[in-house]
Amino acid sequence: MTPEPFRIRDFVITKKGWIFAVASYDNVDAVRGFLRYVPDKKGERTMPDGARYRKLGFDEAQALMQSFGCYSRGLCVISFEEIREAKHPYEYVERSADATVEQIVEMFESYGVSRRKMGVTGSRLVGLEIETSDIDFVLYGRSSFARARQALRTAVQSGDMPPIDTSMWRRIYQKRSPELSFSEFVLHEQRKWNRGMIGTTYFDLLFVRDFDEISVEPLGIDDGYAAIRAKVTGAEYAFDSPAIYKIEHETVQKVLSYTHTYAGQAFEGEIIEARGLCNKGDMARLIIGTTREARGEWIKSCTLLSHRDRPHESTF
Repeated sequence: MTPEPFRIRDFVITKKGWIFAVASYDNVDAVRGFLRYVPDKKGERTMPDGARYRKLGFDEAQALMQSFGCYSRGLCVISFEEIREAKHPYEYVERSADATVEQIVEMFESYGVSRRKMGVTGSRLVGLEIETSDIDFVLYGRSSFARARQALRTAVQSGDMPPIDTSMWRRIYQKRSPELSFSEFVLHEQRKWNRGMIGTTYFDLLFVRDFDEISVEPLGIDDGYAAIRAKVTGAEYAFDSPAIYKIEHETVQKVLSYTHTYAGQAFEGEIIEARGLCNKGDMARLIIGTTREARGEWIKSCTLLSHRDRPHESTF
């Protein structure tokens, strides 16, 4: 397969039928992805062509990737020659007849977001969605993502879209299983404006960098776990994957989150508490999300928690 630019949220299907979510911007020499689905005659999901698949849990996916023979830092390095088909989120919006997705697209268009900056990833992109599947809605570029968040907030506050109710927040909390109390989790989430409802269907807003925004975050050597308290000095890519927080701290320069749970968790000027894996290379970084549920790892905005009884707004 001819190499082409890959970004996070894309998917690739290998010649053996394994389906990977692209999980890095560093894809010049090969594609770096995480295994999500494998062929299984007894699988619970079915492709439009009738092929059956099974969705993998985190541990099983890691074990299979290691058997693939090109496992590196939690991802599989997939050669371009091994790729049978590529799936890009923007293609779904271009061709989709999904009425619910079209409602979301039209709403964002009405607030000035270009359709060309939208996409859908996840199970829908690869044709393996089921009745209960959520919508993983992609926005390309910082300005489009910020405008979409503002549109979502305006739609909910004006009554054009229902707010997420407590039962849905509990469902999200159970799925993410964070190292936060339920009240702490919801307090952080409610100001992000990256989750919404269309009728009874839940959707996430997911950020992907435009090509002119892409840079790779180099990592060094892991050096044990640590908990820190620091001031956020930069949060331009707080909703990226990894989410990046530049901080003011005596030894650590950045906090990175590889789990969506802590994307948009804090904004510039706030004091955070974070625990994760120390990584030392060109600079010292603290990594959150070394596993899907990030056990023993977290990011909290101490500033937000200290003002939990006061009205709060997110930063755009």
